[in-house]
Amino acid sequence: MRVLIADDHDLLRDTLELFLQGQGGIETASVGDFDAACARITADAPYDLVLLDYNMPGMNGLAGLRAALAMGGGQRVALISGEANRQIAEDALTAGAAGFVPKSLPAKSMVNAVRFMAMGEKYAPLDFMTAAEDFVANPLAEKLTPRELAVLRGLTEGKSNKQIGRDLDIQESTVKLHVKTLYRKVGAANRTQAAMMAREAGLY
Repeated sequence: MRVLIADDHDLLRDTLELFLQGQGGIETASVGDFDAACARITADAPYDLVLLDYNMPGMNGLAGLRAALAMGGGQRVALISGEANRQIAEDALTAGAAGFVPKSLPAKSMVNAVRFMAMGEKYAPLDFMTAAEDFVANPLAEKLTPRELAVLRGLTEGKSNKQIGRDLDIQESTVKLHVKTLYRKVGAANRTQAAMMAREAGLY
């Protein structure tokens, strides 16, 4: 079983490699950004599973996932993240991901998840997928739909409508519509004000 780990956090990447190699029967390779992952996918023998960090350099969210899936070789691709929410996990699975692995998982559970996905199954931890989102009790968040909240997160990160669209796998025109709607709902006049309101409300 061959697994490629792509994550810009050295400690997590090295730790996961050690745990996987300690299980026996698992060969691993690791890189620190999306471009390097693509290079390994192209140059190396086929991997049974490619683990991509959702927020690493060059990834561009779900756009990176789709690009890796389309590279050929039939490799299964899964997302790993410490920040992505349930909506992103659901979107990733819909896009064809082999699974979604929160970095908060215990090491043993993470190893089991990797093995499970590499064998052809889909994985997403039930408690993560069914848990109430942290922002539910936030008065500002309660005014917005999950998609509008995802767009608002992009605004707070200083991303353009085009970048947000790529991350969420929606058209730029749809992002503009969501931006306009969330402005009205939260009483913001522009992107900067919306981002400031989100930060002051403790959303992001």
